[in-house]
Amino acid sequence: MSTAEQQPDNPAPSPPDALLGPADVRELAAALGVRPTKQKGQNFVIDANTVRRIVRTAEVRPDDVVVEVGPGLGSLTLALLEAADRVVAVEIDDILAAALPATIEARMPAKKDRFALVHSDAMLVTELPGPPPTALVANLPYNVAVPVLLTMLDRFPSIERTLVMVQAEVADRLAAEPGNKVYGVPSVKANWYAHVKRAGAIGRKVFWPAPNVDSGLVSLVRRTEPIRTSASKEEVFAVVDAAFAQRRKTLRAALAGWAGSAAGAEAALVAAGVSPQARGESLTVEQFAAIAEHKPAPERPAL
Repeated sequence: MSTAEQQPDNPAPSPPDALLGPADVRELAAALGVRPTKQKGQNFVIDANTVRRIVRTAEVRPDDVVVEVGPGLGSLTLALLEAADRVVAVEIDDILAAALPATIEARMPAKKDRFALVHSDAMLVTELPGPPPTALVANLPYNVAVPVLLTMLDRFPSIERTLVMVQAEVADRLAAEPGNKVYGVPSVKANWYAHVKRAGAIGRKVFWPAPNVDSGLVSLVRRTEPIRTSASKEEVFAVVDAAFAQRRKTLRAALAGWAGSAAGAEAALVAAGVSPQARGESLTVEQFAAIAEHKPAPERPAL
């Protein structure tokens, strides 16, 4: 276990500095009339030690431009501003988005010009203000964690390093390797973009309200060289989706619809050097790419 994982997750007293402690978070929420909702997957971090640990684990540098998704009341945002050159926060909630700039100005006035807010759904954001982001650090809502993560990695290739806090089960899926029983679509697609690993565990007591599940940190470091393949990302992902849609079936059967027939799937698999009797959970992203390269041409109807 790393030293980061051994640190206590008990909420610290309200810090004497700019970061938000338990009392600060509750007072700010009360002033805004905000109650965290399960519908939006909101669980606010109330421990300054935890957000600083996240920033350290993310290896945020003084020259980094960090994008944060779902900043909420600003607990992690303030810690990121302490360490980074600038922070761009993407917030969908109207009340939280309206309040965050004032929180930054009140608690960290020297950094207010280094902060920008994008009031939008992260799934709809196609551009960000200022220099291109170099890092993504976020406490992602459990219900949208994977699609938001993959969307941000796809749309902003300048993001070199990512650290996300997600539900422990999601963290396990993202970081799983081939052969692991939880290895699946999120694992393969995340690996298309980056080298992925588990980076720590987060207890429940540092959140308000305390969730019913544990959380985990996942580190993703962008591949310096993309996967070598003549297939497009969309073509590769189509194979991945088909393989895991029926994960208990052999790839010959699971990819029959994708290939046009079981025989076509077998031909593509053999050409890619993959056993037709294998299952998707045993394949690397490179092997999925090889299969995509050998998709059979659709048969022309007889005249």
